[in-house]
Amino acid sequence: MRFAALALLVTPLFAQTYDIVIANGRVMDPESGLDAVRNVGIRGRSIAAISQSPLQGRTMIDAKGLVVAPGFIDLHSHGQDDENYRFKARDGVTTALELEVGVSPVAAWYAAREGKALVNFGATAGHIPARMAVMHDTGTFLPHDEAAHRRATVEEKRATEDLLRRGLDEKALGIGLGIAYVPTATHPEILDVIRIAADRKATVFVHMRSPGAIEPGSVTESLQEMIADAAITGASIHAVHITSMANGQTGLMLEMIAGARKRGLDITTEAYPYTAGQTNLDSAVFDGNWQQQLGITFKDLQWVATGERLTQESYARYRKQGGSVILHSIPEEAARQAMANPDVIVASDGMIFNGKGHPRGAGTYARVLGHYVRDEKALTLMSALRKMTILPANRLQLQSKGRIKVGADADIAVFDPVHVIDKATFEKPDQYSEGLPFVLVNGTFVVRDGKIVEGVKPGAGVKARD
Repeated sequence: MRFAALALLVTPLFAQTYDIVIANGRVMDPESGLDAVRNVGIRGRSIAAISQSPLQGRTMIDAKGLVVAPGFIDLHSHGQDDENYRFKARDGVTTALELEVGVSPVAAWYAAREGKALVNFGATAGHIPARMAVMHDTGTFLPHDEAAHRRATVEEKRATEDLLRRGLDEKALGIGLGIAYVPTATHPEILDVIRIAADRKATVFVHMRSPGAIEPGSVTESLQEMIADAAITGASIHAVHITSMANGQTGLMLEMIAGARKRGLDITTEAYPYTAGQTNLDSAVFDGNWQQQLGITFKDLQWVATGERLTQESYARYRKQGGSVILHSIPEEAARQAMANPDVIVASDGMIFNGKGHPRGAGTYARVLGHYVRDEKALTLMSALRKMTILPANRLQLQSKGRIKVGADADIAVFDPVHVIDKATFEKPDQYSEGLPFVLVNGTFVVRDGKIVEGVKPGAGVKARD
């Protein structure tokens, strides 16, 4: 009896010791609505305690005056290498996912990153890479010739669909669909792809067919195609970067999505907090009358490699050469509408390559917190965190991410609400965000005292649930 009593006394004391304690921070959890000073205890990869009382840890972090939030989940992160993961970590992102373009083959992509990633990673089974492989397109990331400009044969469609099914078998996070980059894909072909997703209860992450207000071929028609396909099949649809597709029609598109949701369709959308997009100049996006569709001209295009604004002559030269261009096409009011809307998920669409790219690849989340929450007061801090954490987690049915909760993964962003801000610009996109002194991925510091922690790779592959 003496030994049993001793065990009862010792066990609670042992349970109070944690690997890491984040003490005295303002803990904000959009799922539960918690917004109070708390102490967070972490054991291993998980959150083990959230307490008003002091906790003891082997590592103690005093977060007085700082916000302790779930790590941010980026549903649209093209940069899937160490350079980009570093920018993500410094921006508070703990999970960076390639869901629009996607990948193929899926299993090999995940295997290449296991044990080598600073943050969590994941991808969809991509219609674009599958179609490119089947049709022998010479492009790399996006289609360049066959997949973009030729209609697929019946055999090629079946082979592409087989690759998508295989990717879903390998636990891809859904299907990535970039219709704008494969404009020869017919409406029935796209409907068949969406049927596959519906049959497998997988979400389709779609870059819709056309942007702008000019008809025929408007963004309204493009969204109506997705709404119709969702109604026909019962599929879940996530329309990416709504502002760069809709531009001045953003308000109408958000109204259409809200109406579809009220009638029971599972349709969501996302946006980034910038007034410019980015894509490849040699892609199908620039086929046809792009100036009229987008409401811009050559001077609104910025060549990523040099930062120069284009002319008709340089446009023709660079389009033949191929490469990345920034499109200054999104009205500020559209960006603000999307940021203020409580149901529009924040996602970066970002990629930095050798220091070149769009500032969204480095500063999306800090920009929302610093510019749109603190400075512009376009939305509350809790609403912004909801758009960065629990909404994307719920979109993917991730039960252990996007929340500060006992048992959840210890993916945590600690930031200073007074000083958090993006530093990346269109001229110098490779600038780390500021005001995020601590970021943890699966219970391991990846940012500590405002600096990347070298030699750690705690990121894990995020896959579809069985």
